[in-house]
Amino acid sequence: MHAVILAGGKGVRLRPYTSTLPKPLVPIGDQYSILEIVLKQLSSQGFTTVTLAIGHLGHLIRSYVGDGSRWGLEIDYRTEESPLGTMGPLLSLEDLPEDFLVMNGDILTDLCFGELLATHRAAGAPLSVATYRREVKIDFGVLTTTGGRIREFAEKPTLDYRVSMGVYALNRKVLSRYTPGLPLGFDELVLDLLADGTWPLDYAFDGYWLDIGRPDDYDRANAEFDALRPVLLPE
Repeated sequence: MHAVILAGGKGVRLRPYTSTLPKPLVPIGDQYSILEIVLKQLSSQGFTTVTLAIGHLGHLIRSYVGDGSRWGLEIDYRTEESPLGTMGPLLSLEDLPEDFLVMNGDILTDLCFGELLATHRAAGAPLSVATYRREVKIDFGVLTTTGGRIREFAEKPTLDYRVSMGVYALNRKVLSRYTPGLPLGFDELVLDLLADGTWPLDYAFDGYWLDIGRPDDYDRANAEFDALRPVLLPE
């Protein structure tokens, strides 16, 4: 099983932590970086090869990770000379397996990546998206209007959404229409599939998930890590 980890972003929202370190290398707890936790999880779940798509401060990631042998992985690298979006770095990768995992390098979760990939393969899906339930509280009275008249009213409703976790399984055929070297976002890929009537698979997940995008997310991850360590890194 093969995984591509997207680790090329500048981590602007996580400054000042990312001023001197790429976001995947910021420490969690006293022992691990985010990226090391992810690599240990992938190895324990049967993945054998990983491609790291790097950019900002990518030389530090190369120096830290090396060839991946300490985790029982074979790791290679793809360097972005300019930002290519979420899916753009995949377009120039050679020898990708028919189905593979793609994930952001700044996620803490106990999602079983191997099960996601197996479910994706069994379904024959072009794209499978790990999704998470989010509730958004609206602090206003919400009106639905038609023709200048109020038809519905809800006082401070809570809206329920399923959001992308930043973890996907992909069939390489869906990338064949796009030009290597040009940016390609996750949004563009999904909208193109929907326009074609080719429905991505929803892989619903209700365990632990934290996207470390902002300083308060990072502080939360460190505060929770000791309690979550047995879940994130089972022996």
